Amino acid sequence: MLFIVPAPTDKNPEDPNWMEAFSHRPELMDAWVVLLGCIKIRMQPLRYELVTVAAAMAMKSSYSALAHGSVLRDHFPDSDILTILKDGPTNKVDREIMTFVRKLVLDASSITAQDMDRLRDVGLDDAEISDIAAAAAARCFFGKYIDALGVQPDARYASLPEALRIALTPGRPIAV
Repeated sequence: MLFIVPAPTDKNPEDPNWMEAFSHRPELMDAWVVLLGCIKIRMQPLRYELVTVAAAMAMKSSYSALAHGSVLRDHFPDSDILTILKDGPTNKVDREIMTFVRKLVLDASSITAQDMDRLRDVGLDDAEISDIAAAAAARCFFGKYIDALGVQPDARYASLPEALRIALTPGRPIAV
């Protein structure tokens, strides 16, 4: 489902649903790709995925949660991903990062110097904290943009194991 009518294109059936949301403003999609590249270039790939999943879950963006939760399957068994979603990571650094990201998404103005100190205390420097904040804030833009336009997660996510699929679908349902 898409609330706006996509601009006429030669849509490739393999293209993800989110691309239709940018069909009226392709320059916005180009800028999104550049922004992501700037953010991801200095982040560890796994850290980027954990930040993205934490942000997606906090804002109930099923599309982002499913897409990036699926990437986590390259690093963790499904049972570990479910544990991360329910209880947080067992790794203290990742746990602090995901706690910070949830707070940023839900109320960034409530972040304090103590929140920053907790991240520094687990070994992160200010540049890494900046990268985490940028990744989470960018995910907020993307998730809220596609949700506002009614984009549903791609039907391919329906093939995920049931427990994982349910856990990673906090908002819009998967397209059928």
